[in-house]
Amino acid sequence: MSKDRGPRVNYQIKISPVRIIDEEGEQLGIMEIDEARTIAEERGLDLVEVAPNARPPVCKIMDYGRYKYEQAKKDKVAKKKQHQVTVKEMKFRPKIDDHDYEYKVAHVREFLEKGDKVKLTIMFRGREMMHQEFGAAILIRVREDLEDISEVEQEPKADGRNMTMVLTPTRYAQKSPAKEESE
Repeated sequence: MSKDRGPRVNYQIKISPVRIIDEEGEQLGIMEIDEARTIAEERGLDLVEVAPNARPPVCKIMDYGRYKYEQAKKDKVAKKKQHQVTVKEMKFRPKIDDHDYEYKVAHVREFLEKGDKVKLTIMFRGREMMHQEFGAAILIRVREDLEDISEVEQEPKADGRNMTMVLTPTRYAQKSPAKEESE
């Protein structure tokens, strides 16, 4: 089975002898490749190499077009169920008001419940750079407020005029899709 084009089919199979499995999954035994192709053609199906590394290689008689279609459907369903982890960012200022703080923390909580990581950034301007401890206190307060559903991936770190910290959701913090629909 080559990685770019899928399994070898019919005349692409060069190795002989091969072990043959028919469309019902019954083993027909080991035979020459020409004989196996003839059997597949008589049944109106394709000869597909399913285990090229086995000795002898294993080939199956099947409808290759239908097989590819079903495989594409399976891949699509699997991809749909995946959750892509994204990093959301929430920016704070050192002199943030309580209401603004609570509003932003509520949004951070939503992001964490959806399974996203959150980068918290404190932006300093002008003389605020002299008192970076205020920014660090805000990050610590956010960490304490969200410790029930998150853990710290990156501790608070000063980076120029910003201070950042990254929170990641704990496994039990993420809501199941069924629970979200019932709310």
